[in-house]
Amino acid sequence: MTNRRQFLRNASLLAATGVCANELSAASLSAASGLQPKKSFGLQTYSLTVNRDDREFSSNVPGGLKRLAQMGYTTLELAGYNPEGKIGDVSMADFKKYADDAGLKILSSHVGSAEGGLHTRNNLQAHLDHWKKVAGHHAAIGCKYVIQPGQPTSTRSTEEVALVGDHYNKIGEVVKAAGLTFGYHNHSGEFQRVVSGGQMALPFGRWPYGRLHESAKMIMDGLLEVFDPSLVVFELDVYWCVMGMQDPVAWIKKYPKHIRVLHIKDVSVLGESGMMNFQKIFETAYANGIAEFFVELENMPSGGTQFEGVKGCADYLMKAAFVK
Repeated sequence: MTNRRQFLRNASLLAATGVCANELSAASLSAASGLQPKKSFGLQTYSLTVNRDDREFSSNVPGGLKRLAQMGYTTLELAGYNPEGKIGDVSMADFKKYADDAGLKILSSHVGSAEGGLHTRNNLQAHLDHWKKVAGHHAAIGCKYVIQPGQPTSTRSTEEVALVGDHYNKIGEVVKAAGLTFGYHNHSGEFQRVVSGGQMALPFGRWPYGRLHESAKMIMDGLLEVFDPSLVVFELDVYWCVMGMQDPVAWIKKYPKHIRVLHIKDVSVLGESGMMNFQKIFETAYANGIAEFFVELENMPSGGTQFEGVKGCADYLMKAAFVK
């Protein structure tokens, strides 16, 4: 048993090296106590279906969800919804039962839009009808968010961006009436710029020779300026933000009322590329009261499976002292 003198000696060594108790990693604390730290982070299930040759998950959904819980995941964001009320080949009611049995909570779902993503002044009702049906299916399983997963085809000018934003507010009203929250998820294209009357997005905001056109507006700003945060939340994909040559921390700070959910993503397994400042991202998100995070893994190195990659991501988050 460690005596008082040994304890004080160890404490002095820690102080001398500038290591404070609250800086010890979660893994160290876990090893010392013998208990696994309780953290809260989720998985976007697209991570397990993106590789069409990998059938581990689709062939055994109940078993796959239990594996996720054992890795440390606590919540889910679904992918693969179809209008029949299924996630892939599984009914939504069954999927919820499997998740409940595994101890996982379904919080969110990515759902594609109607009309091929095209928004015009004449097709709003088609979008409202689509999302009303979506909201009904997801309300039945206790979901919190339904999220449009990508940029519409109709964002080629500042006018089109404003129209999409207006439509999304109205969709948000329909979804809210069903007891859920509507959301939008970005890729890198939202960081391109458009001009009034323009029919093309300027690559990441610049004309040739690096000169920024004075009337160009970033699509991201155009959408967020129109979105009513009580009707439409923003799910910031931090990796695609970086791919758009932007700082995710700056965007979280710029739109604290809008950005309420994050996709935590890297080139492959979290932390391996060294290009994502996850510590600062998490610290800023927590300071803004963001509580929902979903890992998304698209690319695995050759030879690895999606489940192996997803476990690597969970291991990274479990060991990271900055993740609560």
